[in-house]
Amino acid sequence: MMAADQTVAGVPPSLSAKVVGSFAYLTVKDRLPTILTKVIDTIHRNKNKFFKEYGEEGIQAEKQAISLLSKLRNELQTDKPVVDLTDNLPDREAWNQYLKRQQRLQGDQESVSWFKSPWLYVECYMYRRIQEAICLNPPINEFDVFNEGKTQSFFESQQAVMTLCTYLENISKNTEAISKSQLFEHFNTLLQVSLWGNKCDLSISAGQENSQKTSPIDSLSSLQPFILVDDSSMVWSTLTSAQKPVNRVDIVLDNAGFELVTDLVLADFLVASGLARQINFHGKSIPWFVSDVTAKDFQWTVRMAMATNHMWTSKRGVQWQSYLKAGVWHYHDHQFWTQPHEFCAMAADAPDLYATLQAADLVLFKGDLNYRKLAGDREWDHTVAFGTALQGFGPAPLCSLRTLKANVQVGLQPGQAEKIASYDANWMTSGSYAVIQFHSPQSE
Repeated sequence: MMAADQTVAGVPPSLSAKVVGSFAYLTVKDRLPTILTKVIDTIHRNKNKFFKEYGEEGIQAEKQAISLLSKLRNELQTDKPVVDLTDNLPDREAWNQYLKRQQRLQGDQESVSWFKSPWLYVECYMYRRIQEAICLNPPINEFDVFNEGKTQSFFESQQAVMTLCTYLENISKNTEAISKSQLFEHFNTLLQVSLWGNKCDLSISAGQENSQKTSPIDSLSSLQPFILVDDSSMVWSTLTSAQKPVNRVDIVLDNAGFELVTDLVLADFLVASGLARQINFHGKSIPWFVSDVTAKDFQWTVRMAMATNHMWTSKRGVQWQSYLKAGVWHYHDHQFWTQPHEFCAMAADAPDLYATLQAADLVLFKGDLNYRKLAGDREWDHTVAFGTALQGFGPAPLCSLRTLKANVQVGLQPGQAEKIASYDANWMTSGSYAVIQFHSPQSE
């Protein structure tokens, strides 16, 4: 069972499109319909492919999927009530139960709907309805409507990928001779590359081209002033000052394309330098939020790295494949990651996943959606402590690596938000600012 949005004493309300002119309102009004239009267009453009593979049956499935998605777009734009899912995916019942709870919380006065209910819920629900439209229409039910954008982002970032793999090669040649302070410098560099790799998010650009074309290493010093909270030294202490060596780091992934490569390079460095023995990657079980990593994206990226004609990128790809074969790296997905929960509900609603994270020595949460779920996507004051906003969620020491693309941000100094807002009104949503925010349950 899912725990729905709770209004608890001292916990602010959820962000919602109810507030006309807010970022949530503009997302539901403009960005989500744009994404749906692009999905419809993608399916239509693949009509010939479906016909070649499946004949007339493929064409019928394409028409039916487009019809369902056009209906969904109309429901969204006219603020119709949210309806039950009707497919046979394993999480259908959990989603339908969540809707019932949401309705109870809102009362009988008004239906749960796109503009009146929590933004986090309705946005997640839209992506789940896209998946429903596809899976109700075999034989195209395995089609990833977002695949083209994800592969394009990878190919357009080739120069940056090569720069990164060359940097890692130079470190790995000299691991024996590296001092602890040099190791910290390399760690910091790759942590920040992984942080800024999160700018490459296709759900924010509504699927527009969004790749990394400049050197990810050279641009770090100019980006430093835009990191609003930098807890990287606490992450470093977690990795280096434990009584026993760190066994496992878990990375909760966000975007495919260039960002995933930055995560793989960071994970490679952690293992090669002896900072961690094992890495668990957590991805999505269905295509999600335009550019999020699925198992297919993960495997494809490793294969592409291996097949490239750049020596050091290919070498890293071979290394990544061998980590996976040897069980040093594991990729997992869980339906909880593609549901609308705040993470404080994980222990109750996905106890198996919570127990998995408890076995990690450190969990890195990538990106904006994970941050929204960590902080509950609520109207928190910017100075509220990160630990408070987590509302009891703390399976292990954790760190959020996030560029800001939604108007929830906690853990700032008094006056810090006001100062930035005075010269940049869109600071919370432009992806120009970032945080490396750490919390350890032991410190409470």
